[in-house]
Amino acid sequence: MQKPDPSTLLREKSLRVTRPRVAVLNALADHPHADADSVARAARAELGSVSTQAVYDVLRALTEAGLVRRIEPAGSPARFEVRVGDNHHHIVCRTCGNISDVACAVGSAPCLDASENLGFVIDEAEVTYWGTCPRCQSA
Repeated sequence: MQKPDPSTLLREKSLRVTRPRVAVLNALADHPHADADSVARAARAELGSVSTQAVYDVLRALTEAGLVRRIEPAGSPARFEVRVGDNHHHIVCRTCGNISDVACAVGSAPCLDASENLGFVIDEAEVTYWGTCPRCQSA
């Protein structure tokens, strides 16, 4: 699968194309489910230097624009990914913390029907599966 062009994605959301934004999108395309510190290291490798605060600001702007999804597995720092809009879920290894994508639990958004909606219009469900990854099982 070809990686989308970050400049095009930014323009489609009416965001200015800046080197830090492009570097963060590149980092997340190459390293899905990365935490902010990992994104900052990857962005610095591409740009030479960028402040940690700038990376946090970019992550917030990209999340608000819908270009990045923020996930928060229990006991883990926030993670970010560029796979958005398909309401997929995640599986987390309890041993090493590795995170992988899992297709929607049922197949159509919001994937799960709540027993009660309490007047809400539900448009998304977030499911986190927990277990032990194959690498940790064999260790």
